[in-house]
Amino acid sequence: MSSSPSSPPQEVYSITGVQTSLTEDQSGRTRKYLFSMILRTLCFVGAVIASGWLRWVLIAGAVFLPYVAVVIANAGRENLRIVRRSNTPDDRTLNS
Repeated sequence: MSSSPSSPPQEVYSITGVQTSLTEDQSGRTRKYLFSMILRTLCFVGAVIASGWLRWVLIAGAVFLPYVAVVIANAGRENLRIVRRSNTPDDRTLNS
C-alpha cells in the first residue's frame, strides 16, 4: 500500500517561442568559437607541414577563420519580431 494518495498527472506545456537562457546561449557561442579557433590552429600546423597549393589554402583558412569565428560567436540573441498586419481595410479608406 502506498502512504500518499495518487494525484492526477500534471499537464506539461510547450512554449516554442521562448528563447534559450542566456547561460545556454553563451556556452553554445563559446563552444562554436572554441571549435573555430581549434580549426585555425590546425590550419597553422598544417600549413607548416604541407606544401604546394594546400599550404596556401591552409594559410588562407588560418587568416580568415578569426573573422568568421567572431561573426558566428556574436550572432546570438537577436530579437526578431514579426509584425502582422491586419487584412481588414482601414476605416478611413474611401469606398468607390
